Amino acid sequence: MNWKLIFQLSLFGLAMGLATVSVIPSSVEPIVWLVIFGICAYIIATRAAGRYFLHGLSVSIVNSVWISVAHILLFDRYIANHSREAWMMRSMPLPDSPRLMMAMMGPVVGVVSGLVLGLFSVVAARLVAVKK
Repeated sequence: MNWKLIFQLSLFGLAMGLATVSVIPSSVEPIVWLVIFGICAYIIATRAAGRYFLHGLSVSIVNSVWISVAHILLFDRYIANHSREAWMMRSMPLPDSPRLMMAMMGPVVGVVSGLVLGLFSVVAARLVAVKK
């Protein structure tokens, strides 16, 4: 495993964690993530020496840590700009502890998105191998 590469690619998660607090609206966020996943998958395919799926999974798990920390630390500003998410939090477990809920759900989202990035990375590795 190339932990340096994983950490470097996870900085996209730090940037998104900060940007989604007040700059990037939740309606645009999935499109931005799709672009980021494409970039990450290509970089993993060209710079990792194998285990492409695990690299993608690991990047997304570390991303989820960055994002969760940013959203928890900047919670008041985040919630002020994300009324839909605030409404959803009221109907989820721990409605009185939204920061704790974010901390618990972050890794779950990280694993799910990691499955996607892992698959993207495997496909990108095969496409890169075909070009060689």
